[in-house]
Amino acid sequence: MRGAVIHAPGDVRFESLDDPKILAPTDAVIRTAATCVCGSDLWPWRGLEPIGDPHPMGHEYVGFVEEVGSEVTSVRPGQFVVGSFATSDNTCANCRNGFQSNCLHREFMSTCQADRVRIPNAQGTLVATEEHPDETLWPSLLAVSDVMGTGWWAADAAEVKPGSTAVVVGDGAVGLSAVIAAKEMGAERIIAMSRHASRQKLALEFGATEIVTERGDEGIARIKDLTAGIGADSVLECVGTAQAMRQALHCARPGGNVGFVGVPHEVAIDGQELFFSHVGLRGGPAPVRRYLPDLIDRVLTGRIDPGKVFDLTLPLDQVAEGYKAMDERRAIKALLTP
Repeated sequence: MRGAVIHAPGDVRFESLDDPKILAPTDAVIRTAATCVCGSDLWPWRGLEPIGDPHPMGHEYVGFVEEVGSEVTSVRPGQFVVGSFATSDNTCANCRNGFQSNCLHREFMSTCQADRVRIPNAQGTLVATEEHPDETLWPSLLAVSDVMGTGWWAADAAEVKPGSTAVVVGDGAVGLSAVIAAKEMGAERIIAMSRHASRQKLALEFGATEIVTERGDEGIARIKDLTAGIGADSVLECVGTAQAMRQALHCARPGGNVGFVGVPHEVAIDGQELFFSHVGLRGGPAPVRRYLPDLIDRVLTGRIDPGKVFDLTLPLDQVAEGYKAMDERRAIKALLTP
């Protein structure tokens, strides 16, 4: 088969790779229907994370089951499946508590920008649709495997409630998905912080009620102005930079909550400041598997359409162009089709 391999910053190649095989009785092998480039893939692409030896890339996927291990009974060959970027047995104590992304047997997916993929912990990770969904729904189902599930977690962790005010920091695919989540959870006001016209338009389409273009201290001041000097009930931090985290914490009201889902880079939190703010803080890798059945149903019934975050579609062999387009902000998110 063929798949994406990163060799160095700015150097992703589409190469011949060994076909995936069943290595454990809990494995499955799927044929990729669609995959994509994630914003977090850009960290090593930009040289902000170590790469080490050349290795495959990609952790978002939907596809058709080709083969299953002897202990996998939840899915069968021929089914269309959606999974999470973090695999889970869905039976350990952490999974039962709803944190499948911290499963005791967790493995992070990292080979999905390819024709075929081995899925560890397939029994607890993969969710099959009853029928093969129409291809027009594949982008939204693909979004559910990461960015939509992560945006949902941001809203859940920030405790978005009906009638509340939510602020979304970040206008990438996760931030835009978080707008959808905040709307679905009943927020009355959803303030999207964005400087990019195309992303602002999509945020408004997804349910944002207001746009704030300022960042840093100016952005914080603007949010305070819009909330009678108090701050928002919930803030959804979907970037991962120090500025975004500071902005999120200072935009929340006393007693409000911040859900942070952007992978932190050089983020440090002042304990004294957090202590006296009365702001709650929760985040981490999204427990996507917890939300998969519900989110899949919302997509299949037409209630949500997160696939609109894909504004560039490329054949898989042009994966490097997908990285470039996202890095240069020519695309929000690049969909890849084998």
